[in-house]
Amino acid sequence: MARRGKPTAKVGGRRKAFVLPTKARVGKILAILAKTYPDARCELSFSTPLELLVATILSAQCTDARVNQVTPHLFKNYPSATAYAKADPKTFEQEIRTTGFFRSKAKNIIACCQRLAREFGGQVPRTMEELVTLPGVGRKTANIILYNAYGIPGFAVDTHVARVTGRLGLVDTEDPDKIEEAICRSVPRESWGQATHLFIFHGRRTCHAKQPRCPECTLRSLCPWPGKR
Repeated sequence: MARRGKPTAKVGGRRKAFVLPTKARVGKILAILAKTYPDARCELSFSTPLELLVATILSAQCTDARVNQVTPHLFKNYPSATAYAKADPKTFEQEIRTTGFFRSKAKNIIACCQRLAREFGGQVPRTMEELVTLPGVGRKTANIILYNAYGIPGFAVDTHVARVTGRLGLVDTEDPDKIEEAICRSVPRESWGQATHLFIFHGRRTCHAKQPRCPECTLRSLCPWPGKR
């Protein structure tokens, strides 16, 4: 009878060993990342929950740096949910054009703010259940808002988080909801938000999708990814 090999998961077109994400192993990884990136934080510029909501919707398939170039004008011209709700769609599209996918983003932001003005008194909700009912808001966006605007624990899964956790063998799925569930089981609730920032910073600065900087990676000895250079 053939011997069974180690469980594997397909990440980035390769098969890789899946390492059970024990709390101790994940804790060690996060401790190393915390020392590597002491400045890990949300890099979107905002001063209110509404500003963060708008910026996060704009950040889909766009860099935070680009979003931060666009939002000062928006935040000045649209100081409230009601202001966004009354925005002229064509004008608004042009104001956010450089963030990409501007038509769908404009539609979602205006519709989202219409809901906020109509059903939430113009305020951004503080619960996952309410946030995900808003146009353009999924679990990733909701978790970003909960933690960064309200200090409520939440683990957001973007492309960087999915790539890093996959390469480290912490998850054996590419489904964002399942990644969130798996990591949240292994990380204390109060650390979910900062864990998001640490994985994102590692993905942006070291564990790139193409040409990752493996030789200088502080997690190299803990990484089972066969594509490691």
